[in-house]
Amino acid sequence: MRLVDTSAWIEWLIGSRVGTELAPELPERDRWLVPTIVQLELAKWLTREVGEDKADQVIAFTQVCVIAELNTPIALAAAELSAKHKLATADAVVYATALARGADLLTCDRHFANLDGVLLIPRPLP
Repeated sequence: MRLVDTSAWIEWLIGSRVGTELAPELPERDRWLVPTIVQLELAKWLTREVGEDKADQVIAFTQVCVIAELNTPIALAAAELSAKHKLATADAVVYATALARGADLLTCDRHFANLDGVLLIPRPLP
């Protein structure tokens, strides 16, 4: 199982160099774990950047993947991970979800570097 972080989704969707590099790492739909927090972040970004129709299409795609809803055990684990690794709330929820589901995490965000189970394909530094 592989959880694709919002950063990797965005790079893939915009067809960036990093998105092209990470495309071979994207799982089949039945192995693609999508937390509801990632759906929220994608809907927000897509609606703002490309419009509601594209947002609806991508969210429809996510719904045929494996959805992971936020629950109390994941929320509590995220709180601990946030404090331990200095992760923002959404990032801690994403990482806690991956750990709880035995999935690895595909991301472009460097703040996940050196965490267990993370496949980091970083964006270039500015």
